[in-house]
Order: sequence, then C-alpha cells, then structure tokens
Amino acid sequence: MEIDLISPEYFAAHGHPWEQYAWLRENAPVFWHHEPAESGPGFWALTKYEDIRAVSRTPKLFSSFEKGVMIPDPDEGNLFAQRQMMLNMDPPQHDRFKLLVSRGFTPKNAPLLRPRIEELAREIVDSVIEKGHCDFVSEIAGRLPSGLIAELMGMPRADGERLYDLTEIMHTNDDAIAPPEVKMAAIGEMLGYAQSVADFKRQNPADDLATVLVNAEVDGDRLTDAEFQWFFLLLVNAGGDTTRNLLAAGLQLLFDNPDQRQMLLADVDGRLGTAIEEMLRFSSPVSHFKRTVMEDTVIRGQKIAAGDRVVMFYGSANRDEEIFERPDEFDILRDPNPHVAFGAGGPHLCLGMHVARVELAVMFRELLTRLPHMEPGGPVERMHSSFIAGVHAMPVRY
Repeated sequence: MEIDLISPEYFAAHGHPWEQYAWLRENAPVFWHHEPAESGPGFWALTKYEDIRAVSRTPKLFSSFEKGVMIPDPDEGNLFAQRQMMLNMDPPQHDRFKLLVSRGFTPKNAPLLRPRIEELAREIVDSVIEKGHCDFVSEIAGRLPSGLIAELMGMPRADGERLYDLTEIMHTNDDAIAPPEVKMAAIGEMLGYAQSVADFKRQNPADDLATVLVNAEVDGDRLTDAEFQWFFLLLVNAGGDTTRNLLAAGLQLLFDNPDQRQMLLADVDGRLGTAIEEMLRFSSPVSHFKRTVMEDTVIRGQKIAAGDRVVMFYGSANRDEEIFERPDEFDILRDPNPHVAFGAGGPHLCLGMHVARVELAVMFRELLTRLPHMEPGGPVERMHSSFIAGVHAMPVRY
C-alpha cells in the first residue's frame, strides 16, 4: 500500500486516511515516512495507541522543544519564536508556564462558564433559526468558540470572529488560498492584537482571563510579552479548532448514522456525554503532533536514532483494535472510551479540554432540542490541511 499520511489534498477530499492507518497498525506500526524534499528528511510514523501514549508521557526522551511539534520543521528564526508557546516547551519550562496560565482552565472552572455558554448558544441558534438554512461551520459551529474566547478575554465579539478567520488562514495548506506570506501576516496580526490586549488589560484590569494572565505570578515570575502573545495565539487556535471541527464532524456523524441519532434524540440528557466522547474518538480533529528523539532508543524492536523525529497519529490510535472493540463502528453508548483526541497524557494533555466539553454539550443540546430535523443542505468542503481534520463549509437546512 502507498503510504502518505500528510497529504493535505487527501484530507481535503476524504478526511483521515483510515485504511492506511489500519494497514500500518497491522504491518508496520513504526514506519519510516518520507517527506517532500523541501520539507524534511522524513520521520517515524507511530500508529499504535500504547506507543503514542508512551511517547506523550516521556518528554525527556521525546522533545517538543528541540524542533517544535509541527511538520515540517520550522527554520531557526521561526523555531526561536515558536518556543515561546507552551506547545513547543518541555519540562521544567513547560511546568513553569502551565502554573502561570492554568488557573483559568481547571476542571472546577469549566462548569462555572456553562450559563454564559448556554446564553451564547441560544443567541447563535436564534440568529439562524428563522432562515431555514445556513452554513453550519461559519454561522453556528465557528461562532461559539470565537464568541466564548472573546467573552473570556474581555474582547469585543467582532474581534473574536476576526481571529477565527485568521486561524482558518493559518491552518490551510493550500498556497492558492494562503501563500506563506499571507500566513505570516495572519500570525503577525494575531500576535499584534494579543499585545494590544495585554497593554489594555494592564491599564484597565477587569474580571476576565486576559487580566488574570497578564497579572499571573508564581514566586515572583510572570509571563513575558512574547509568552503572552504566543499563548494567546495558541488559545485562539486550539480553543476554536477542536470545538468548531468536532461540532461539524459530530453533526455529520449523526447524519451518517440515523439509528444513533434517533437513539440520542430519545434521551439527549442521558446519552449526550458518551455521544460527545465517541464523536471525539471517531473524528479526531487534531491529526498528529511531532516529537524529536533526544537519545538512541527502540520502539517495538525498531532502532531509532537521536535526532530522528517521531509523529504520533491520534486518529489511528483512536481506532486501535487492541484498545477499542468494533473500532470502526460509531457507538454513542461506548463506555469506557479512553480516546486520545485531547492528547495521550503527559505534560501536553489539552489544557482547555474541560471547557471544550462544556461547549460541545451545550451546543449539541441546543441543536438537538431546537433543530432536531436538521439535514444536509449541500456538499461539505473540508479543510485543506493534514494537521487539522476539519470542515471549512457545511450547508444545512432545517
């Protein structure tokens, strides 16, 4: 079988390469994967659940800091800048950073946001319900996380929606839509906006997350301007991507599995929790992350040299036959469901996963109770990205 797990064209046409994942798990779970010549020398593709879990939990051996977590490797100038973002940090630097920013993202804090998230979800559905049709991604799914992030950070709602547009530019791999200079301009605009937020909140503190972040202090230590900027960029990207793409992917799964949809509609409050976990497992919005090997090591008998890169494919881990019974079957009652859609443990387990789960539960409940007969309204347009397995446009009618 021809293996290419990072083709944006494939993801745009089909989504995750599920058949390739299955073949690799069976025949070559530690596989040397070539890259385009201009991108890099290649990497070891990891497709088994337990290997991905082990790598995620061993940051001293498998580094995020050394060459970043994205494919391809950034150049030295960009790598220096990206190391200001916690996604590209290793302990103990990552531990320090997490102490400074985590107070807004604890499991206890997430339920406190629910009333405001419910209000946002009602407003969003109110704005489209009389039309009878809309683009689900831009008019519903994308507006919830962008609105919530604006609310949390004390920003105007319109600014949150502009930042959402910038994330779409950052994640596309289609140079016709976003050539490198356009992507860099989008990143620059977001970092510049972040600095304006920090400056404003220092002068005008308020009851919001931005004020907490610019004033957060542990043992006299605070975030630098650059660290705040890059955390802001991460928050907008990660905070929007998972929620937006899971809402669209989850709705599509309900369209594709009418028996499961009817089961969910029969007991929304009783079954929505396990349904959302199954949507996360089945769709795996974040495709992969990379680590750099710091010492010679062995995975499943395969020798891997210091300096090599390994890439963890979460979608494959979430269909691993050794972990999940009937892994290719969408089952909203699946329990337990130890998926790795938010990461596989270790220091980089998603900081915002508790808030994301509340957003997903609130919006799906709003949709299932107020628009229970929603149906496809036209062809779906997927994102041209092998990193985010997402949907760019999704017409629906109701």
